[in-house]
Amino acid sequence: MTEALKLGATIGILGGGQLGRMLSVAASRLGYKTHIFEPGANPPAGEVANAVTTASYEDADALRAFAASVDVITYEFENIPTAALDILESQKPIRPNREALRISQDRLTEKAFLQELGLKTAPFADVTNADDMAKAVAEIGAPSILKTRRFGYDGKGQARLKTTADADAALADMAGAPALLEGFVDFSHEVSVIAARGIDGQVACFDPGENVHKDGILATTTVPARLSAGQRMDAVLLAANILNKLDYVGVMGVELFVTKDGLIVNEVAPRVHNSGHWTQNGCAVDQFEQHIRAVTGLPLGDGQRHSDVVMENLIGDDMDQLPALLTERDTAVHLYGKAETKPGRKMGHVNRIKRD
Repeated sequence: MTEALKLGATIGILGGGQLGRMLSVAASRLGYKTHIFEPGANPPAGEVANAVTTASYEDADALRAFAASVDVITYEFENIPTAALDILESQKPIRPNREALRISQDRLTEKAFLQELGLKTAPFADVTNADDMAKAVAEIGAPSILKTRRFGYDGKGQARLKTTADADAALADMAGAPALLEGFVDFSHEVSVIAARGIDGQVACFDPGENVHKDGILATTTVPARLSAGQRMDAVLLAANILNKLDYVGVMGVELFVTKDGLIVNEVAPRVHNSGHWTQNGCAVDQFEQHIRAVTGLPLGDGQRHSDVVMENLIGDDMDQLPALLTERDTAVHLYGKAETKPGRKMGHVNRIKRD
């Protein structure tokens, strides 16, 4: 059994956005310090962390100095260059591990991994050129969606095919990047499981939440989700299976489509997840504390839900609602410290606790 990090130890976090910010707050509650590595100036996480390194992921000296200053390294996003990870891992442990990152960084690799586990995914085909696209469309048809294999999030790097006539335009939208054509899934709704695994192999899952997206960005997560007892159990066991196969340490988000033929895995995220923000006000131990517990070697907390919650993202001009939200009963406001409001930019979220 790996010994837990001592109080006062420093957790290095790659990425300084809102997830890094909330991880830093959770770490401080447990007596740990955080050091953020972020290329952009004045990141939201920097306001609550103990230290910030502002440098490129190509800056080998900065990476080495960062690794030397921390006791363990984690991350708030997936798209970290391999060369940077090589430098960091030579000095300090990275949790979750490199294999989880490798799989999640490429949609094709991720789909193949999930199918090897016997899990259902949407039909898919690799697309690198016009010939691939023609074959993929002939096989999968439309409606379907073309996604870049790497670096896509919040609806970015995606093009929808309403009919097969949209194929050329969709391929052009990829701008030469390797892509994946995914077939349409006839689902009633999407849910996600926020699951955690400790260094000792202990697994703890939060209740599945039901997600609604608008313009490719998560709008709301409602807990409990509309699931039968059997579906709920399947979702949790499925997530645990993924964690164990990867020898994973930390929190993972697993997005699922609910269909008449069972649960289909949409994608996995090897980090704390937007659809898990409801845990901040619905559980005694939220997803951020759970992640800190896992990567530092502490026992996992009880993820049991004590309240029904609706989480709503505050995106762009939604911030105009802030004065009213601050007066709402049973509503917790979480802001990310971003100075400038932009369309499509996540500025914060609110958790509305539902009373009986």
